Amino acid sequence: MLKKRLLTALIGIPLVLIAVWVNTPAPWFLILAALVAAIGVFEFYRITGVTECYALTGFGILWTAAFIVRPYYPQMELHLLLVAGVGLSLAMLVFLPKREGQFQRWAWMVGGALYIGWLLSYMVALRLEPGTMAFPEAGRNFVYLALLATFGSDTFAYFLGKAIGRHQMAPSVSPHKTWEGAFGGIIGGMLVAWLFTLATPFQVALSWWQAVLLGLAVSALGQVGDLAESLLKRNTGVKDSGAIMPGHGGILDRLDSVLFAGVVVYLWYVYMVV
Repeated sequence: MLKKRLLTALIGIPLVLIAVWVNTPAPWFLILAALVAAIGVFEFYRITGVTECYALTGFGILWTAAFIVRPYYPQMELHLLLVAGVGLSLAMLVFLPKREGQFQRWAWMVGGALYIGWLLSYMVALRLEPGTMAFPEAGRNFVYLALLATFGSDTFAYFLGKAIGRHQMAPSVSPHKTWEGAFGGIIGGMLVAWLFTLATPFQVALSWWQAVLLGLAVSALGQVGDLAESLLKRNTGVKDSGAIMPGHGGILDRLDSVLFAGVVVYLWYVYMVV
């Protein structure tokens, strides 16, 4: 299992980092985010039974994609996208064949699009943030911080939890997660974020203590996101969201922490840095 996890990480992480770096002539990060979101929301819909209705599944995937591309089209107001998605899907629901559980599927469809599409769109928006004279690649580097602090948190939590984990964190949700592992994750997130204050091409406009606090927030909220997805899987009776990533499960199993990391780093950048 560990070998599969490492092999998947060795292939997947460089591809993601390259997509973030090479944003011209094509917006590769946007393309990757849209693909990941589409697969992730499909896994979500499969778990929750939305895929039993093809119309709702298709609508949800398109709505998710609209959230992802919205940062490239600022004239596409968020409130209009929300109202249009809810209103049009409800109108469509009325004309679908009457089937038991259809409204419940609609609710899960809305939840999946908001959970994956809306949250992941903050990472896309972060990549588009302009830099300054001192930090010309601020958007790119803050995306790297969000991703690598999350990966660092997950890695430290996994290995420290394996080594010394004794006290279960949320046994009814995820019995293998421990407080020791969670503490290791926070240390990993803070350490990786601190590295972005060093004088390198990846430096961000943060003092060391700001970076440490941001790393703590990324790790803590990422672990909450991980537990939320674990709760979803437990309530729906599945072990993994999919099998597309050997050793890790599905896209959603890797995306759960990143979704929250993108939001917290984007908000930190907009309200604390700019």
